[in-house]
Amino acid sequence: MTKTIVYSDTAPKPIGTYSQAVKADSLVFLSAQAPLVPETMTLVEGGIEAQITQVLDNLSAVTQAAGGSLSDMVKLTVYLTDLNNFPLVNQLMANYFTEPYAARAAVEVSRLPANGDVAIEGVMALK
Repeated sequence: MTKTIVYSDTAPKPIGTYSQAVKADSLVFLSAQAPLVPETMTLVEGGIEAQITQVLDNLSAVTQAAGGSLSDMVKLTVYLTDLNNFPLVNQLMANYFTEPYAARAAVEVSRLPANGDVAIEGVMALK
């Protein structure tokens, strides 16, 4: 197995002891993206809709750095501090993903890094 670290300048820098993503042969394991603006490493302003959009933009940047795109995602996990925001996640994800959709789980958590209200991680399969 070949293991390669993936890094994108257009996604937030890791804020701990982890990589943005790790490529293992044709699979890419993407760390959860926080709603941080990459240039400032601060929480995006504008509420939950802006946070979800920023997370999806960050996730997209990492998939591109790995040689793929969001259409190559096979599994996503969505973390929310309030599961009542899940319909908005679905609405905004429709702007980023097309069928066939990746498998997905959604989990409500008490707190997320950087005090965001949403984070998304996933697995991508490259051709």
